[in-house]
Parts: sequence; structure tokens; C-alpha cells
Amino acid sequence: MKRIIMAITVLLTVVFMTACPEAPPAADELDAEEPAVVTPEIEQPAVEAPAVEDPAVEIPAVGHPAPDFTLPNLDGEEVSLSDFHGQFVVLEWINYDCPFVVKHYSTGNMQRLQNKYMEKGVVWLGICSSAPGKQGYFKPEQWKELAAERESTPTAILLDPEGDVGRAYRARTTPEMFVIDPEGTLLYMGAIDDNPSRRPEDVETAKNYVEAALDAALAGEEIENAVTRPYGCSVKY
Repeated sequence: MKRIIMAITVLLTVVFMTACPEAPPAADELDAEEPAVVTPEIEQPAVEAPAVEDPAVEIPAVGHPAPDFTLPNLDGEEVSLSDFHGQFVVLEWINYDCPFVVKHYSTGNMQRLQNKYMEKGVVWLGICSSAPGKQGYFKPEQWKELAAERESTPTAILLDPEGDVGRAYRARTTPEMFVIDPEGTLLYMGAIDDNPSRRPEDVETAKNYVEAALDAALAGEEIENAVTRPYGCSVKY
């Protein structure tokens, strides 16, 4: 009888061990050196439009008046778009930490455009809408140092930390470009060129939309591509 009971006990133990899975290892038994999974970079950047709290704000459109604004420059002086009535104006949304912006500054492409058209009387305004603590935000003295390092000398660099002007223009990326005529009418809005890569070597073969728009506008001709899809890093509101 005892032998029968022992046999049944052994059989039940084997069945129980087979049916129950092995318990997971304790946290301190896990391999601490296991590498984390890294999501590969996506070549095509996000271009979501920023939220606008005031539904009455009109969406900027080519052929319509460009939204006026007043922002401080790096010396704390107020600069308004209306100050330049009678001149062509370029607005460049800028973030020196954005790799797409780095592409155009490391090759000297953006500085070349600034110098070329400022010599023709065009006003060039760089606007930073990065919020404090976000990528691309710098204090005025830092901006001066960084601009000097890049040999960038636009008419002014303007600070928009609250993002009001960026939202008024629906600026989504850096760089994002706008061209305004002497009457304050928006002539061009969108990308700097047609190649959304981060590779500096692609600058030479890209079609520069801003250059084409300014050349046409200065010659009194119609702009062929007046609205293009911007590319770059999302503006850090």
C-alpha cells in the first residue's frame, strides 16, 4: 500500500512540474549589458502645423498681406515688419541646433543668400521661435557668439520665445522661408530648396526656391513656385 501511495505521489509531482512553466528570473538576474533597441532616424522630418489658440487668426496666404509683428533684436530693440515698408523682406525661421539648418550654414549657403540679396536692398530677418528650455533657444549674447562663428550677418535676428509670430505665420519647421514685397504682400512661403536631405553635398544640386523667388520678384516677374512644402526640424514652441 505504501508503495502505491509513493508511486502516485511521484506521478503527481512530475505532472505538476510539466504543466507549470518555469518562473521568470528575478530582476537582479537579468543581463544588465543587454543593449537597448534604437529606433533608426527617419529621413523625412515631421511638419505638423503648430496649434493656434485664436481661431480668428488668419492663415497667411500668398497674395495677401503678411502678418505684421514686433519682436526684440539681440540688443533688446524692438523691430517691426512695418518698419521695412517699401523694401523686400525675407523671413527665415532658424534653429542653429537643427541638422537641416546646420546643412545650409556649414556650407555657407544661407550666408550666401543673405549677402547676395541684402546687397540688392533686401531686408533679411532671422526669427527664432524656440521656447526657453527647448532646442534652439539661446540668450541674446549666445546668439551673437553663434552668429559670429557662422559669419552670419542678416539685417537682424529676432527672438520670439512665446511663439506668437511663429504661430501667426504657421511656421512649422526650421528652416522655413517667407518672402514679402515692398507693399507688405506675401510672395513666397515654404522650403529653402527642393532637397530635404541633411547631406551638405546636396546643397549644390538642389533647386533653391528662395533664390528663384527673389530673382523673379526683383525683376518684376511672376514667381513660378510661390508655395512649397517646408522641410526641417519642427519648430520648438
